Amino acid sequence: MTDARAPGQLPQPSTTAAPGWYADPADARYNRWWDGSAWTAHVGPPASQLLAQRPLIGPDTPVYNVFIWLMAVLPLLPAIALLTWNPDLRFYATSRGGVAPDPASIFTVGYFLTAGSLVLVYVASVVLAFFDYRRLLRAGVVRPFHWAWAFIYMGGVVYVIGRAIIVNKVAKGRGWWPLGMLAAGWILYIVVGYVKGILLMQSIVSGVGYGS
Repeated sequence: MTDARAPGQLPQPSTTAAPGWYADPADARYNRWWDGSAWTAHVGPPASQLLAQRPLIGPDTPVYNVFIWLMAVLPLLPAIALLTWNPDLRFYATSRGGVAPDPASIFTVGYFLTAGSLVLVYVASVVLAFFDYRRLLRAGVVRPFHWAWAFIYMGGVVYVIGRAIIVNKVAKGRGWWPLGMLAAGWILYIVVGYVKGILLMQSIVSGVGYGS
C-alpha cells in the first residue's frame, strides 16, 4: 500500500542503509521501503510479519570473496590428479588356465594422488565455507546459507547451491558465478574419469584376450 504522506517529509536515517524494509518513521507498527537513498511511498505489513524475510543488499555490497572462488575451483585438483593415473596393467595366469589382471597394478601413484586430492577437497570445502559464511555476515547478508552444509556432500556442492540461491535473492540476481564454476569443475572430473575408465577397460579386455 502507499502512504499519502510524502516520503521526502520523513526523517532520513543517520547512515546510508541498504535497500529494504525498515520501521516506518511515521508509524513504527509498519514498515516502509527504503531504496538506499530515500524513503518511498510503499508501506508494508507490520514488522512482525517481516522477521523471516531477508533485506536486500546494495549493488555495491560484495557477494564474492577469495574463499568462495577457491571453493569453486577445488574440483580441478582431483581432475588434474586423475590425469596422472595411468595404470601399467600386469596379468597373471589363473588356476583354470585363463588370464586375469593383477589388481595391484591399478594402485599407482596417480591413483593415490587422486584419492588424496578428493579428501583434501572435502576438508578444504568445509574450512572455506566457514570463512565465506563469516564474510557474508560482515557484508550485511542476513542469515546466509549456513557453512555446516559443506559437510553434506563432496566439494561443498550443497553449500554453494544454497549460497547461490540466497545471495541471488538478496543481491538481485548476483551470486551464480561460483556455482557455475564449481559445476564445470566437477563435470570435467567426471569426463576425465569416464575416459580413464574406458581406457582401463580396453586394456583389460585386450590383455585378457591376448593372454588367452
